[in-house]
Amino acid sequence: MSSSKHSKELRRLALSVLQPGFVGTEAPEWVLRAIRDGLSSVVLFTRNIASPEQLARLTAQLRAENPALIIAIDEEAGDVTRIESATGSTRPGNFALGAVDDPELTESVARDLGRQLHAAGVSLDYAPSVDVNSNPDNPIIGVRSFGIDSAVVSRHTTAWVRGLQSAGVAACAKHFPGHGDVAVDSHHGLPSYDAGLDQIAAQALPPFRAALDAGVRAVMSGHLLVPAYDPDRPATLSHRILNGLLREELGFDGLIVTDAIEMGAVTHRYGIDGATVKAIAAGADAICVGGENAEEATAELLAGALVDAVSRGELAEARLAEAADRVRAFADWSIDLGRAVPVNPISGDIGFTAARRAVRLSGSVHDTLPLAAPPHVVELVPTTNLAIGKETPWGVAAPLRERLPGTTFVRVHHQELTARSAVLEDYALAPAAGRPMVIVVRDASRHAWMGRALADLAKARPDAIVVEMGLPGGPALGAVQIFTHGATAAAGVAAAEVLAGAR
Repeated sequence: MSSSKHSKELRRLALSVLQPGFVGTEAPEWVLRAIRDGLSSVVLFTRNIASPEQLARLTAQLRAENPALIIAIDEEAGDVTRIESATGSTRPGNFALGAVDDPELTESVARDLGRQLHAAGVSLDYAPSVDVNSNPDNPIIGVRSFGIDSAVVSRHTTAWVRGLQSAGVAACAKHFPGHGDVAVDSHHGLPSYDAGLDQIAAQALPPFRAALDAGVRAVMSGHLLVPAYDPDRPATLSHRILNGLLREELGFDGLIVTDAIEMGAVTHRYGIDGATVKAIAAGADAICVGGENAEEATAELLAGALVDAVSRGELAEARLAEAADRVRAFADWSIDLGRAVPVNPISGDIGFTAARRAVRLSGSVHDTLPLAAPPHVVELVPTTNLAIGKETPWGVAAPLRERLPGTTFVRVHHQELTARSAVLEDYALAPAAGRPMVIVVRDASRHAWMGRALADLAKARPDAIVVEMGLPGGPALGAVQIFTHGATAAAGVAAAEVLAGAR
């Protein structure tokens, strides 16, 4: 083979293992050109989605270049949503489903989501998160997990994978080998899961085994250090973890895709190009990129880095070819999966039904609910992690105003409390004088400032109703506590129905 022909073939192989994002609601010319040159996958985010009809047009435009193109999306439903980022998810997330603990319900919710994605032309969903949220201070998983118990997470992993794939969309179990027991957000730094082999086997691995048994054909690696297996390299870049543990010990022969390769956990040390090469060399088959770096230059940089690494002998050409073969095999399988199911875009109200079932109440419920008058709602707003879209609305005030006209509300951020000591008095307590007060929080036990503000408000108004839309925890404050187990639009409606007596 001539050197020019060989380098062209190497470039095709390199492009085929990338899963880049891009900007726009139509496919840019560089993406279409890259597909013609060998790109086998793309990934969609909120910025690519304006409506179901537009999304279907976009995926058809992309597939006109390659009918077997893998079109992925990072759609967990729940708090991490792309297709409903403008309105909030109409389906509860994993933590709420785990709280209900009805696998049939979980399967129905995932099937409902799958129908919507399938009708839009999506073939791979980077979900579910099968991490066991065993560390309550975890800043990145939280309500994205089905729960803190490995058996519960395994049960609902099975149901979610079956539900999604029965609707013609491939699932992807993440973040291997388990991102639940960490205290650092891997978008910014490198977390470490310091458990021993026996604890990892008992705690973190069962949900991945359940996903494999349920027929999952894609697993996403996590950017976390697991010293029991590899003290030097995070899982995404570790041959011992990707090959030794996932391939050999667990027997997985499907597609290994990385978490977003531009995340700080891997780029701070190796750079985005170095991390890409090391991930493929370690056993990953596909590189997710473009949540943050979504331009042609990044895709070209990574393709070039892979070609150069083969040329320099840092990456075996056979390993790159093997990764490309796995991508091709997954593409063929996922297309067949989609073709086996008729397109049915009709979405039921299963999401709202599930959100209602996830609500839990405590305190003097019968004496306090439903509200006798429109309340003043105080929503304490945390800074969310990068997985959750900043534009995604959440809370109880908006749906409650629809049910109880005259409801007023204020949103309070940490910065405002820091800047001005009278904020709670002026905007929370004074407007609530002589009427009911509802305090809405999100992971109050994980945010010290929020816990303090909640305690101050509840001390001044012990008759207040507290709605926790994140992980339950901390002391029971207020006359009644309402737990929604997630901050989706569906959860907000469910809580508002409880408050207004509409259920």
